[in-house]
Amino acid sequence: MTDEATRGEWGSKVGFLLAAAGSAIGLGNIWRFTYIMGENGGAAFILVYLACIALIGIPVFLAELVIGRHTRLNPVGAFAAIKPGGWWKYVGALGVIAGALLLSFYSVIAGWVMAYALRAPFGTISALASPEESGAYFDALSKSASQSLLFHALFMLVTVVIVARGVRGGIERASKIMMPILFVLLAALVVRSLTLGGAGAGIEFMLRPDFSVLTPTVVLIAMGHAFFTLSIGMGTMITYGSYLTPEHNLPMASLQVAFMDTLIAIAAGFAIFPALFAFGMEPSEGPGLVFVTLPVVFHQMPGGVLFASMFFGLFLMAALTSSISLLEVVAAYFIDELRWPRARTAFILGAAIFVIGIPSALATGDWANWSIAGMLGATAGEGALGSVRLFQLNWFDLIGHIVSDYMLPIGGLFVCLLVGWFWDRATVVAEAEVGSRGFKAVTLWVNLLRYVGPVVVGEVLLLGILAEFPAEYFPRIAAGVDVLHNWFIGLDVLVAVAVIIGSLVAGDDSSAEAA
Repeated sequence: MTDEATRGEWGSKVGFLLAAAGSAIGLGNIWRFTYIMGENGGAAFILVYLACIALIGIPVFLAELVIGRHTRLNPVGAFAAIKPGGWWKYVGALGVIAGALLLSFYSVIAGWVMAYALRAPFGTISALASPEESGAYFDALSKSASQSLLFHALFMLVTVVIVARGVRGGIERASKIMMPILFVLLAALVVRSLTLGGAGAGIEFMLRPDFSVLTPTVVLIAMGHAFFTLSIGMGTMITYGSYLTPEHNLPMASLQVAFMDTLIAIAAGFAIFPALFAFGMEPSEGPGLVFVTLPVVFHQMPGGVLFASMFFGLFLMAALTSSISLLEVVAAYFIDELRWPRARTAFILGAAIFVIGIPSALATGDWANWSIAGMLGATAGEGALGSVRLFQLNWFDLIGHIVSDYMLPIGGLFVCLLVGWFWDRATVVAEAEVGSRGFKAVTLWVNLLRYVGPVVVGEVLLLGILAEFPAEYFPRIAAGVDVLHNWFIGLDVLVAVAVIIGSLVAGDDSSAEAA
């Protein structure tokens, strides 16, 4: 274990909240949330997503903070301290590896955002007048090895410099600067979008739920994104929690961060969808929504140069506040366990992650045709072997798929199991209640971790594995998936209702039981 001067700790409650919110508020809120909401019914998706945040996201987020503050260690050290001599430390190691891999391709996307943010003030982005012109411009950027690598390197350098300056002087200070600016820019964009002629259709899309579009698949997508967006499952909040002091109210902090994260995601929707409808664009444009569709909207909008600059500046700051938390997860392990100096750790790891990210930067260009199927002698997308989803993805999509769809849920599953079942109940409750003036929902929280979390995350993992096999070549698996979808949704509702009712009936007696 290292001394506190080397590890650092948060200088204020506001600083921690902004840093934790910044970690959660990233590309997932502004890019991923908006396009999956557009593809899955708007307001109806939001309602399901909010339920998933309440039932899964917040409980796991709080559990990670409890683990971190109690042990004051990185994810590997934290799991080893709670369950010494066993295999639990490898769960922490999985989180550290996931953080490094996630940052390696996250930085590539953020590099494209940086390119747009730097070019927008000169009118380059808002000059793109059609989807075809905008698409060609984005292709030229993303498929250019030199440009992708340059902006990947620049973004990683900024991230490294912030982390190297420490918890207070780097992460907290940067978050205190960037997060308020992010809030102001987003508010201005929302106001502008809502006041456009024809924005009413976009507002209706955001506020009027159409439950006919809800399917079991949509519900599972909402569950997965709720998990992804709060930066849980890879030890980020274990790491940030390890820098907390006893006066921090962990249950309240969890609610506040989840509220800010959700508010920003929904506000991003109000900044984007009314503008899309006002200019006749489709809300279900998919991943190209931000890079291809929005520049055309800004071209048609009065003051397009200004608003394009504001949007991509906001987008860049959201990416940075998340990337510093990803690098900090990895850096904390080397600082705690190997006693490396922080600055050296940040620069060495930053360089290593940049190198790991090179294949992702080349995956949309020179290495676009690489796949596991090709390595096995098959053709991606053809035949039984080549059609397995995992085998036909290029490096960029493969890393994102493995980390987001497998590593993070597995990490979150074991957090639920550790705190809900395998860690001393009295210690868990006592740590959660430190600084909270009484945690009224402690029974509900523990029961959500014990029952709802493992059931839901287990379902997402199983269905994700089965979805790798296409129906054309594996019809029995596909038929089984359809049946499981419906069974799982019914099981989720049943378990959630039973847990909530059971917890309310039991009352707030966990502290007494633990004692």
